[in-house]
Amino acid sequence: MRTLSISSATFLALLASIQPASAIDQQKILAALQTVVMVRGYNDTGGLAYGSGVMVGDNKVMTNCHIFRSTKQPWVARGEDTYNIVSVQADRWHDLCLLTTYGIPFKPANIGKGSALTRGQEVLSIGHSNGVPAPLTSAGVIKSTYQFEDEKVIRSSAPFRMGASGSGIFDTDGNLLGINTFKTPGKPAYFYSLPIEWLANLEKLPVETKFPITGKAFWEEDDDKKPFFMQIAIPEINRDWPKLAQVAQKWIDADPKNSDAWYELGIAQENLHQLAEAKISYQKSVTLDASNVDSLFRLGAMAKDAGDVAGMHDANVAIANVNKELAQEYSNMLGCTVEC
Repeated sequence: MRTLSISSATFLALLASIQPASAIDQQKILAALQTVVMVRGYNDTGGLAYGSGVMVGDNKVMTNCHIFRSTKQPWVARGEDTYNIVSVQADRWHDLCLLTTYGIPFKPANIGKGSALTRGQEVLSIGHSNGVPAPLTSAGVIKSTYQFEDEKVIRSSAPFRMGASGSGIFDTDGNLLGINTFKTPGKPAYFYSLPIEWLANLEKLPVETKFPITGKAFWEEDDDKKPFFMQIAIPEINRDWPKLAQVAQKWIDADPKNSDAWYELGIAQENLHQLAEAKISYQKSVTLDASNVDSLFRLGAMAKDAGDVAGMHDANVAIANVNKELAQEYSNMLGCTVEC
């Protein structure tokens, strides 16, 4: 079988749309690109189903299980080359499948730590969006990470589309942080990735040899049964502030020490013109997590509206302690001629 190489010109073209604030090591990102593969198969009606996957070991590909719900004979592909799937280990609830293949010559990705991510950190999504033969790369930042069943589900602004299910989200050093899995419908959208830390448990699951792989994932539950970090997404996107306040309060009742829950309540209260209550919620959020820059941004904006120069400065210092580039964005947002 031929190994498809990515030329320097192609690599530069793939990175042309990436403009993060910090420098990217192109060789490390090139190496990450070469760990991403296509996962394909014919469905029951004869149509071609497709997704993405990431090499995580010798002849091991990590991807999403929902790709395999309607195909009995899937395979892995790179360019014109195809590779048989020998077996699969399936964590249906978390929507993660680990494929064992035969004869794939590609090196595995460097494994990072999704649990160590910080808000505002730059990331790259690399996958076969829309089923294109060459992997596409999109840049974004970490918006938040949500504690869920002992690990942290990632939400970022690095977009991915149909065909990129099972693709990778990487840091700017090319380390694999998670598997891109689901998004909210429409635009704007929230993009979610499952933590690479779940690979350790996936490797311990029974080996299976039959497809399709069926079973509901946690993110496909009815709305009222989904994790709270998913329940808040649509009301927030739709600016349905009463609904957001209701869901956020339920989240707080279930997990009163969750910084994100208090931030979401604050956003709802602020937009419902309950400013005193919103300030308290944001302050509670920051008390629980000093790195919650979303709450710090809102506290700074409220301080500006109130003419509270000291409050603006305090928020800027706190944000700078988390991320200096975000502190500059904060200053620009508030129109400070110098640092707030």
